Amino acid sequence: MKEIWVILVVISGVLCGDWGVTFKDQCALEGTTVVVSCQYDYPFPHFVTSVRWVPGQWQFGRWVWDISRSIPPHFEYVGTYWGDCSLKINNVKHTDEGYYLFRFETSLNRWMSKNALHLSVKDLTAVVEPNTVTEGQSVSLTCRSECGTPRHVWYRDGKVIPQPVFQASRKDSGKYYCAVAGQEKIKSASAALNVQYAPSNVVLSMTPPADIINGSSVTLSCRGDANPPIPPSSYSLYKGKQLISSGPSHTISLLQPSHSGLYHCQASNNISVRGVTFVKSTELNLDVQYLPSVADGNSVNVMCSGRANPANHSYVWYKWTSSSSLLQVGSGQLLLLSSMETPHTGIYLCQASSQLEVINSTKILLAMEEQPSYGHLSVPILGGLGGCIFAILIVALLFLRKKQRKTEKKCVTAGLHHQLSYFCSLTTHRRQLCGA
Repeated sequence: MKEIWVILVVISGVLCGDWGVTFKDQCALEGTTVVVSCQYDYPFPHFVTSVRWVPGQWQFGRWVWDISRSIPPHFEYVGTYWGDCSLKINNVKHTDEGYYLFRFETSLNRWMSKNALHLSVKDLTAVVEPNTVTEGQSVSLTCRSECGTPRHVWYRDGKVIPQPVFQASRKDSGKYYCAVAGQEKIKSASAALNVQYAPSNVVLSMTPPADIINGSSVTLSCRGDANPPIPPSSYSLYKGKQLISSGPSHTISLLQPSHSGLYHCQASNNISVRGVTFVKSTELNLDVQYLPSVADGNSVNVMCSGRANPANHSYVWYKWTSSSSLLQVGSGQLLLLSSMETPHTGIYLCQASSQLEVINSTKILLAMEEQPSYGHLSVPILGGLGGCIFAILIVALLFLRKKQRKTEKKCVTAGLHHQLSYFCSLTTHRRQLCGA
């Protein structure tokens, strides 16, 4: 008698199976790749001939195939024809969110899942707490997601942040985001951290920085690094201990020697450092230079010289006009003003030219010496001065009158003697009388 052995291959859904599909809803981060685990079953002696995932919609109290939509091309079936219906979704997008059904056909029938797979697509969320701090305070970074808390990495402006909790300094201000470890392209939207601090590096500068001469103008400007920025009204300019002005800049339009001295500025943004809200700059020395004045009518010689290689081959003299333009007034190294007059008063410079470049000299101020003026003396002073002059004139006249009388007497005596001598020279018989 022959024995017949029947080998049965036990596969899910082959023996004693029933129709059914099993899966769980899936939550995915946008940009990630996820695999939806799925199992299906069917009775013997069916053989699966086709499988597919289709969009689903709720209609008339049950889930049905939504034929108005189709499965995106980045949905990939990774299951089998004998029980595994897993689905791989590459580069998940927000538009993929929705409901899906698994449908398969056998040699004798077809089946579709009674329930729908719900795919929800979420984002990573970066949380900076607190988002505005004063320098030195503690900051905590938290990466959140409705799909759980994946292993993540923190970045600030593209640079890795090693610790999610730290003491804030001004360099920590910026935009922070978190990303999935190993999938750094999957990242959250950025969250800003604002670190506030008191003014630092407060500097007082001067424009122009050189050629500060009598009669010219200069602008003193104060600036400092601070967050929040320093309000314009919170700048103060001082000369020594004297307050000059408020605001980030101050212009002195007509410099005098009395403007020379040490200046500094102070700045504040209402954030204190060890109880001090105003920060002081270093001192700046304003040195107003001036030339001795020249009396009206005197001659003036001004020499222009400089070093250059090759040597300068031409010199041209210019004078600033009232319209802030340059007027040529001479050439050569020596500028000669043979007779100083009012039109010559002003600011001069010379321009030296070589084969390589043209260079301007520093500016010089040429001023006329002020003549004494009595036009501004008060009436009492003028009256007293006039009285003194009148008294002097009276005394002088009396003295001259007395002297004149003596002179007249001498003149009469001399005249008589002369007449007498003349008479005697004519009358010879009276010589005895003349001799007497």
